Amino acid sequence: MLIDDYVAGLHRALDGPSGAKRDLVVEARDSLADTAEAYEEGGLARAEAERLAVAEFGEVAEIAPGYQRELTATAGRRLAALLFVSVPLTTLLWSLVWAFFPVNAADWAQRPDWFLLVARLLDLFQLATGVLGGLTLLALTWGARWVRRPERLTRVLALWVWAMLPVTLLFSLALQYGSHGPTGFSGYLPGVLLSLTTPLLNGLQLYGAARCLRISRRPLPA
Repeated sequence: MLIDDYVAGLHRALDGPSGAKRDLVVEARDSLADTAEAYEEGGLARAEAERLAVAEFGEVAEIAPGYQRELTATAGRRLAALLFVSVPLTTLLWSLVWAFFPVNAADWAQRPDWFLLVARLLDLFQLATGVLGGLTLLALTWGARWVRRPERLTRVLALWVWAMLPVTLLFSLALQYGSHGPTGFSGYLPGVLLSLTTPLLNGLQLYGAARCLRISRRPLPA
């Protein structure tokens, strides 16, 4: 097998973030090319040098699992970093919004009895998501040498996102609409901007979680 055929097969065997996948494949190609050039300098024809380089590098079935684990860990780190940054930041920004709005205290006096309970539960869910993202990021970065199965951590984090985002969305809608929110909110620019930004971040989180679930399902040897 020549280098181009081998690299094409390796590319097909891997699944993960495009940039990280491209870097791994390019790294493999460069290593194979260097080995083939060394064989050429020893007097072998180019085709034979490439075949020997490929044979020395190892079968795709042997090499791909290690690369795939790295891609899965990369996807997990990206999702974890997104959660660790975006969830606490969104919570903080909403807290600031409600610290200054509404101006009329009578609006808060008319809140339903369940409002504070739902608000506290929402804060707890968001806190748990941010903490889990931070711990996963820590495990897949500085603790990577001790994590033998990064796909498991990645999958747990992705499942948590898919389980928690519908819950937080439901709670958020209840707080915003079920409580017949404070009057004038639709004209309060910071609140409107945050109302538009939050669903976009949630969409990015769901997309990252879906990609992690897909990647982590790939069969790997124990």
